[in-house]
Amino acid sequence: MLNKLAASELVLNDDGSVYHLNLLPKDIADKIILVGDPDRVPKVSKYFDKVEIKKNKREFYTHTGTLRGERISVMSTGIGTENIDIVMNELDALVNIDLKNKEFKSSHHSLSLFRMGTCGSVNPDIKVDNMLVTQNVVGLDGLMNFYQDYQFENDFSKKFLDQFPYEKVKSMLYFSEWSEELSSLYSDAAYHGNTATFPGFYAPQGRQLRLKALDDKFLETLNELGITNFEMETSAIYAFSKLLGHKAITVNNVIANRRRGEFSADHHASEKNLIEWVLDRIIK
Repeated sequence: MLNKLAASELVLNDDGSVYHLNLLPKDIADKIILVGDPDRVPKVSKYFDKVEIKKNKREFYTHTGTLRGERISVMSTGIGTENIDIVMNELDALVNIDLKNKEFKSSHHSLSLFRMGTCGSVNPDIKVDNMLVTQNVVGLDGLMNFYQDYQFENDFSKKFLDQFPYEKVKSMLYFSEWSEELSSLYSDAAYHGNTATFPGFYAPQGRQLRLKALDDKFLETLNELGITNFEMETSAIYAFSKLLGHKAITVNNVIANRRRGEFSADHHASEKNLIEWVLDRIIK
């Protein structure tokens, strides 16, 4: 691969910022909190000592400031791994590509990425309104199959693949795991688990309106294979972090237990608790 990137490969805005995120290298910190919902960005940044930068384009909102004297950013990704494809590539470009000359930098810069979100549980023993940190993740969205160099295997992935019964879906699967360094910040979470990242909200998560899902017992089967919870972003965040040399951790608040049919009685209070819990530990 040539070091010089064509204009069509790395698209920039008129001010030199990366195309979708609308950010310049100086606009982000080394620690970045990733949330899905743009409305959650100010809910997080209101805890900062001060906010120096506010930028947005489409669903991508970014606030950068300081927390207890240390620089930090919070960014919304929107929903799904297809958005994470944009976020991770453009964040990496901000720190590892000379945007002006469109050349790869000679030295690598690593970011610490903290996904802060909500999830549903497939394990009937997991209680709602508790923190769950993702150790292993399986992506059912197929995204990383479009990248040549991504390979990951561990004991969890080998066992999961060996027992996964849905041949129609099996070829799309890919796996990754947390940054052990970042996981130590959240060792006191109520749960540490194995997450499934789905490419949709309805049939992929076992919901059926006018269309039938793959299998009425899909979520139950995943639990039998060691899955504790599911959401829609972590597989790509973890996989890109491995591939690009960044560190990533996902902390989710469990707001639904699908096996028991339970939903958080006050998900706004649960969200507030999540934000404070994560921020209390991200910077000591």
